[in-house]
Amino acid sequence: MQIARGAIDRALITWLLMLGCLLGGIWGFATIGRLEDPAFTIKNAIVFTQYPGASAEDVAREVSEPLESAIQQMAEVDTITSSNKPGVSRIEVEVESTYGGDELPQIWDKLRNRVNDAQGDLPEGAGPSIVNDTFGDVFGIFYAVSTPGFTDAETHELAAFIRRELLAVEGVADVEVAGLPEEAVFVEPEPAVIANLGVPPNAIIGAIQSANSVTDAGSVDQNGQSIRIAPPVGSDSVEQIQNLTVGVQGEVVNLTDIGTVYRGRVESPDTVIRFDGQEAFTVGVSGKSDLNIVDIGKAVDARLDRLMNDIPYGVEFNPVYQQHVVVEDSSNAFLVNLAMSVAIVVVVLALFMGWRAAIVVGTTLLLTVVGTMFFMAVFGIELQRISLGALIIAMGMLVDNAIVVAEGMQGEMAEGKSSRESAAEVAGKTQIPLLGATVIGIMAFAGIGLSPDATGEFLFSLFAVIGISLLLSWVLAITATPLLGHYFFKRGGVEAGSAYDGPVFRAYAAILRVALKLRWLVVIALIGITVVCYIGFGQVKQQFFPDSNTPLFYVHYKLPQGADIMRTAGDMEVLEDWLAEQDEVSSVATFVGGGATRFMLTYAPEEALPTYGHLIIRTETLEQIPSLRARLEEFGRTALPAGEFRTERLAFGPGGGAPVAVRFSGSDPNVLRALAEDAAARMTEASDRLQDLRTDWRERELVLMPRYADERAQTAGIAREDVATALASATDGIRAGVYREDDRLIPIVVRDPEASSGGAGHLIDRPVWSDTAGTFVPLEQVVDGFGYEVHDTLYQRRNRLPTIAVEAGVPAGVNAMDVFNEVRGPIEAMELPEGYAMEWGGEYESSTEAQESLGQQLPISLLVMVLISILLFGKLRQPLIIWLLVPMSVNGVAIGLLGTGLPFSFTALLGLLSLSGMLIKNGIVLVEEIDLTREAGVPFREAVVRASTSRLRPVVLAAGTTILGMTPLLSDAFFASMAVTIMGGLGFASVLTLIAAPVLYVIFFPRAWKADAPGKN
Repeated sequence: MQIARGAIDRALITWLLMLGCLLGGIWGFATIGRLEDPAFTIKNAIVFTQYPGASAEDVAREVSEPLESAIQQMAEVDTITSSNKPGVSRIEVEVESTYGGDELPQIWDKLRNRVNDAQGDLPEGAGPSIVNDTFGDVFGIFYAVSTPGFTDAETHELAAFIRRELLAVEGVADVEVAGLPEEAVFVEPEPAVIANLGVPPNAIIGAIQSANSVTDAGSVDQNGQSIRIAPPVGSDSVEQIQNLTVGVQGEVVNLTDIGTVYRGRVESPDTVIRFDGQEAFTVGVSGKSDLNIVDIGKAVDARLDRLMNDIPYGVEFNPVYQQHVVVEDSSNAFLVNLAMSVAIVVVVLALFMGWRAAIVVGTTLLLTVVGTMFFMAVFGIELQRISLGALIIAMGMLVDNAIVVAEGMQGEMAEGKSSRESAAEVAGKTQIPLLGATVIGIMAFAGIGLSPDATGEFLFSLFAVIGISLLLSWVLAITATPLLGHYFFKRGGVEAGSAYDGPVFRAYAAILRVALKLRWLVVIALIGITVVCYIGFGQVKQQFFPDSNTPLFYVHYKLPQGADIMRTAGDMEVLEDWLAEQDEVSSVATFVGGGATRFMLTYAPEEALPTYGHLIIRTETLEQIPSLRARLEEFGRTALPAGEFRTERLAFGPGGGAPVAVRFSGSDPNVLRALAEDAAARMTEASDRLQDLRTDWRERELVLMPRYADERAQTAGIAREDVATALASATDGIRAGVYREDDRLIPIVVRDPEASSGGAGHLIDRPVWSDTAGTFVPLEQVVDGFGYEVHDTLYQRRNRLPTIAVEAGVPAGVNAMDVFNEVRGPIEAMELPEGYAMEWGGEYESSTEAQESLGQQLPISLLVMVLISILLFGKLRQPLIIWLLVPMSVNGVAIGLLGTGLPFSFTALLGLLSLSGMLIKNGIVLVEEIDLTREAGVPFREAVVRASTSRLRPVVLAAGTTILGMTPLLSDAFFASMAVTIMGGLGFASVLTLIAAPVLYVIFFPRAWKADAPGKN
């Protein structure tokens, strides 16, 4: 099948193919979707259930347990974890990784049905449960909006206006607003007045509820038409609430006669947000997944610019994160890197093969890249970090096919053959080996791209883009390259057989002949070098995903359990003031009470806790982060000793959580805490590189316990619920209803005037209403004082078992896996009580799961690769020679990573797979050439040397162009370790291909070697 000759004979079809790649690529690049990171589905949903008044342990036992039991019956569920706090159950449901994103809506519907069916098993006062399946939504256009001088009502009105306008922008999927000031209408009856008048608290609450309730008033028929009756309009202002009347023993009392009513902020809000020290709320915008985020971002910015005419003066929109800007910058950077890589390839080819070959191969390479863009747009593969990197990864393999064809064709034409004859001969003997080697190169990435977990989903575009580009490179290598060679290569000028008579070729041939004579010494030397390099590879730092190259880093701060949110906010002010004085800091976004809205796919917000403070710090450049972070660590740990202070770099890829973590599960919380303490002590003793050692149960918390006097209370007609209601009114207040203001529902809270002053001194004097006696009874008559107890107020469960995790960080620049290896032995040596279990979490768990998933796919990929190599030759010895080279490819990788100090990350693993594909490809072409040369009647020894010499230029040029083409990636944090892996590995692999492969070939064909010995012919 003479495809190459046909490409020259039917040049119009070939030109149409080339023009289609060029124009299609331009169209594809203009229309392709753009993202920062590839979309991977966060297969988690959250189930929230309120159970007011219950302790964390009661919530776990009475709410989480029945819900978890129902959820666990779903076959799709992988892991169920719950965080139980006083009055709140938060259950996180993680679906098996084998389910795709398109299956999740049906799974979430099934989850809702399970949760709804379980509502009948919940205790009275609990629920209803709310299922949040938008946990993984990303709001990549993220602003902090400050409104200095505005009232809280005006701020809410502005936020509603902004959200409404942005939702109208084409391509916007959702807009989330967070951090708005929390208001309430406080009704504070005077205890002495209501005690003297005998006004029961329920009468006040009932009056408020009925005044603001929405009740159907029915309808009437009039003249054949049904007319709806509108209910009486409820209270629509604070003044009207003040004028509400309360019925007491047949008399009517105005609310203003017995207390005060006012509107104000709640003293302990759920969330506090500031930007550069100024109070703010956040607006997060998410785009539709199938659209270009750059276009959506520009449309949002344009709408905001137009809205500024309608927004009052003084309102500021401060960007916390602008995904569309990041994506556009990365796309532009890719174009620069791509142009540099192509230019490097062209220059290298021009130096070693002449300018004609440089144009031929460079044009083929450019057509392959732009043609890949076309197919990416057709198949809906977005332009993002992984797909862009895949194009550069593939660059080294893309150029191989064209170089082999161009170099062979140029040599044949130089000996006097026509372009058609040269194309037919070269492509005829290499197109099938090149196709097989190309498929093997693609299959090297199949294990990662087809992995069903989040990592596989995250990296699928790598496999897809490499597959498309390599197949396209083969098609163009046997069509476009011969046609371009037909136009550019010169015929004649070199005697037959003299194409490889240059000094470099002669020197290589001489070295190879010596290596063949000393083949056993060469093998021993290679084995020795490989052993040493494998030992050295064991010293290479391990890392799951590298740190991001976005100039952001975080601060996590946690006070002991029980601390008030305003105390946490005050501590954050200390950090804000310090950061304001640092020249490197561009902006600081502060979040107290919980994490930020998910503005990146790889950002995992922390669970909401009043003791948690979070800073998102942006610097001017990435290089400024290490120094600033070190100084901030020192300041934060010194200035805020009461809390746990730590910083964290933004990382690429899925994962997250503490770098080092171990979990213990069992039934008794006291035993679990003892195990956690033992583990913490062992970890501290085993390594001095641990930071912020902690448990996810946090500290136990003091709880004030009224000692209920049963006999006296029952005689007075006071139940436990009455005491709880009286104490709630005297402290946090009782929510009696809502105040409607447009689309806002502002809670109306009934409480004592002294409730906001804090402290417990006034509680013993609190009167309690007795329905039986129809009067108030002093609290001190129905309780025997108060006592303090210590409770677990953050009660974690995993797969229906109480589970405590011991977590730790590592200092900046320290590899987490190295620290893990230090503490692993002592922890695994712990003796656990019967019924208790231990398992590792943290980075070890994430990387292990990813590698296990990869390990499940790799055998299939390897089997396909081996079968293809066997089918190509129809024999066993040749494929065995090639596969023996693969383990030695690690040699150059170890040298490169140890020399640069870079870790072996997951992206470096991609580089190693890419390297193996390149090595196998070169090996196939070389061994195939030796077989063909032998079949042509050349003596065995001369055939090995001649065939290897003819492969010298393609192998060296392919390696050289690839190595130099990787240099633009050395400055990219995500791809640096992968680039070093390919550069170092390929440099060594070239030696393996050119020396080790011929040596192994001779060793595997001993009879042919002996038969061709001097003097035997």
